[in-house]
Amino acid sequence: MQRELIEGTPKGVPSRVKLMDKQQLQNWIEEYLQGTDYELITLNVSAGNDILVEVDRLAGVDVDFCAELNRFLVEKLDAVEPDYSLEVGSVSLTDPFKTKMQYEKNLGHDVEVMISTKGQSTKYKGQLVSVDEETFSVDIEEKTKVKSEKGKVKSVTQIVTKTWSYDAPKYVKYDLKF
Repeated sequence: MQRELIEGTPKGVPSRVKLMDKQQLQNWIEEYLQGTDYELITLNVSAGNDILVEVDRLAGVDVDFCAELNRFLVEKLDAVEPDYSLEVGSVSLTDPFKTKMQYEKNLGHDVEVMISTKGQSTKYKGQLVSVDEETFSVDIEEKTKVKSEKGKVKSVTQIVTKTWSYDAPKYVKYDLKF
């Protein structure tokens, strides 16, 4: 997750608009999440002080928890900045994973992995089968050509386990199927 402080006034934003202190927001959120099993996944603050907070946890996100976090942040924000909008919720099922916990949460589920190398992008779909400190692995069905005893070539589907470091893919996300 990118953790950056918004400072100054960006180009095109009138200087009378005061930008929210993103680091202060992050500190408040982390204070609230301390001692829970929730993680801050996304914190976005637009030039117009539109604030998006997304949290997640292994057991799923409880809407009441989000409402409580929202009330906590409104209390803090109202004291320092009267002009803002706030949205607190869980990450979307179709959003790319940003933390190791999200990989752990999706163990055993189908995922989509986009790998870009030398200007080429390859999409893999398969089951997320392992997660460790530095890598994750996905079982993928691959078709290969096999020569039979009679010399005939036939196509066979095999399960191949591919392992990547967390920073290798362009994205990894839950493979939502209808």
